[in-house]
Amino acid sequence: MNNPIWIMTSALPRRTLDQIIDDTKQIGAQGMELCVFRRDGSRTDHVATHLDYDNFGPDEAKALIDRCNREGLRFSVGAYENLIGGDPAQRVQNQDHLLKLIRIAYLCGGDDNDVKVGTFVGYNQELGVQDGGFEKNLEEYAKVFTPIINYAADLGVTIIYENCPMEGWCPATTPTTYNNLPGCLAARKLMYAMIPSPAHGETYDPSHDVWQNIDPSDVIRASDMRRVHRVHIKGTRNLRSPGRVHWGAMYPMQSVQAELAERAGVPIPAHAWDRHHYEPMLPGFGGNDSMDWRGFLETLMERDFSGPFVIENEADNSAHTGNLGATLQGFQAAVLCLAPIVWPLVPDAGYQLDRSQWPPLSTPNVKDISPRTMRDFA
Repeated sequence: MNNPIWIMTSALPRRTLDQIIDDTKQIGAQGMELCVFRRDGSRTDHVATHLDYDNFGPDEAKALIDRCNREGLRFSVGAYENLIGGDPAQRVQNQDHLLKLIRIAYLCGGDDNDVKVGTFVGYNQELGVQDGGFEKNLEEYAKVFTPIINYAADLGVTIIYENCPMEGWCPATTPTTYNNLPGCLAARKLMYAMIPSPAHGETYDPSHDVWQNIDPSDVIRASDMRRVHRVHIKGTRNLRSPGRVHWGAMYPMQSVQAELAERAGVPIPAHAWDRHHYEPMLPGFGGNDSMDWRGFLETLMERDFSGPFVIENEADNSAHTGNLGATLQGFQAAVLCLAPIVWPLVPDAGYQLDRSQWPPLSTPNVKDISPRTMRDFA
C-alpha cells in the first residue's frame, strides 16, 4: 500500500491558503481537500472557504497547480450542503455552487489530476415524512443530480459524496436523524443504479458507520471499489452513556419536555447534535476509539484501494478545542498512526510515501468556460 495522506481544511477555517500549505507540510501530509463553502451559506459548523470561487479562472488554476507542485502536494475541492432539501432558495444556491466547484476542478485538470469535487446530497424531509418518502428522495436526487453529473462528465470531473447522515441538521424534536441520502451503503448503490455514469462516486467515512454498530470492513467488502475515490480518516469512540442505556443504539434520543424528563430520570438531547452516543476522535490521538483501524486498512488493501486518505479533524480533543496547536497535533498523530500500515519502510528514514508513484500535477490545456447555473439545465 502506498496511499498519500491528506488533510481536510475545514478544521482550519481562519488559516489562509498559504498557511494551510505550510501546515500540511508540517503535519507530514501530501495533499489537501480544500474546503470551498459558500460564504453566505446556511451552515455554521465545520465550514471554511479556501479558494475564491467567484473569481477563479485559468490563471488561478495554474498558480495553484504550480504552488502545489513546488511543495510536493496534491488537492481536491469540496463543499457539503443540502442540495435536495431544506429552504428552497438555499437549495438552488447550493446546487449552483456545486456547479462552480465542478468548473474549478475542470480548470485544475479534473480527473487527469485526480481533482475531485466533494459534496453531500442532503435530504428532503418534506418528502421523507410521506409514505414512500425514501424512494421519493431517490427520485428527487435523480432529478437534481442527473444534469449535474452529466455536466461533470462532459468536463472530465468526478463528484464524490460523503456518507455522513448529518444527524444534527434537524432540531432535536424531530423523530429522525437521517439527513443526507448517501448515509448508508444501500442508498449509494441505489443512486449508482439510477445514474450509472462513472462521473460520481464517494468518499467513505468509516466513523459514521462505527457509531451505528456497523463494521466498516464489511461495508468495504460489499462496496463497488470503482466508486470509492477517497477514505476519510476520522475515529469514533462509542460511549457507554446513560443516553445509550435509556434510548438504545438503534434510534436517536428523542426530545421531550425537560421537566417531565427530569421527573422520570430520562436523559434528553442537550442540542441537535447530541442525539447519538459517541465522541469524534482521531486515530492515535488521546486514546483508543471504537474501530479496528489496522483491520480496516488491511481490508482496503485487499480491495486494492489506491486513493488518498483524507484526515477529517472534528475531534473533541483536537479541532473542537479551537486551539491551532492541538488541531495540528491531532493531524500529525493521525499521520503517524497510519504511516506504518500504508507506507513502505525506508532505510534510516522510517515509513515514507513512495512519491515516485505520485508524479507532479500536469498543467491543464483547457479553455476557460463561463460558470453555469441550474437554470441553464432547466
